[in-house]
Amino acid sequence: MDNLNDLRFFLCVAEQQSFTRAAAQLGVSPSAVSHTMKNLEQRLGVKLLHRTTRSVSLSQAGERLVQEITPLMSQIQQSLNSLGEYSGQLKGQLRINATESAYMYLWDKFQRFMHQNPEVQLELTADIRMVDIVAERFDIGIRLGDGIAKDMIAVRVGPDMQMAVVASPDYVERHGMPQTPHELHQYQMLSLRLPTYGGLLTWEFLHPEDGTLVKIQSRGRFASNSVPILKKAALGGLGLQWVPLYHVEAELQQGSLVEVLPNWRMRYPGFHVYYPNRRANDALFTAFVAAMKET
Repeated sequence: MDNLNDLRFFLCVAEQQSFTRAAAQLGVSPSAVSHTMKNLEQRLGVKLLHRTTRSVSLSQAGERLVQEITPLMSQIQQSLNSLGEYSGQLKGQLRINATESAYMYLWDKFQRFMHQNPEVQLELTADIRMVDIVAERFDIGIRLGDGIAKDMIAVRVGPDMQMAVVASPDYVERHGMPQTPHELHQYQMLSLRLPTYGGLLTWEFLHPEDGTLVKIQSRGRFASNSVPILKKAALGGLGLQWVPLYHVEAELQQGSLVEVLPNWRMRYPGFHVYYPNRRANDALFTAFVAAMKET
């Protein structure tokens, strides 16, 4: 079991590229991680890591070891999880990567799943970018259906997502309402900053008459990489926000926000839970997917 723990430490260091960050993930001291890695290298007789004062990177042997043991460690965890069937209680851990919006939309289902399965551990990572869940050692991803790799098992867990442009009543009173998306550049557009290349999210619309796609590059005085922060800005009268409709339904009903261009709403395929096909028969995965599909 010590050897398995050493390999678990190694995979965490490989992912984090830092003893300090790996130690924080594992709940031990950086010196303990460093000592474990040194002992592992001595036992194997090969150098797995290149160390500098600021970072840790994989050697060629380390890269090969990561590629070969990652699926094996996943299989071991899957086998351990399946033992819960004999006790009548699901056990194990799921590391999930999804957008902040997906977590907000599915939160009630996450909460119910946790209450129903007290032996299950969930670790949720919020990420706007599309990640390789296998390479980054996540068990499950949740994204809109049109962005998922074809080699993954994908299960739809929500209806089509509608986008809405919203603003505070005060902002609309002061600046008026645009009649088409092409007029948006005359207003302050609250822009979402994307993590991949640092660009701003392009707003997309469907023409109400012929269904053609209209794209408008967002620009304005205010940008953030956080949807909730942009929502605060919209509520504060700083401009227009393009946002999933379910994010602002309560505010629209209360009247603290009003919808702009309602006939031009864009629709995207709904959220999907996805994971590698080797996990298809895992009891924990099956139960989690079923919980996310519940209405």
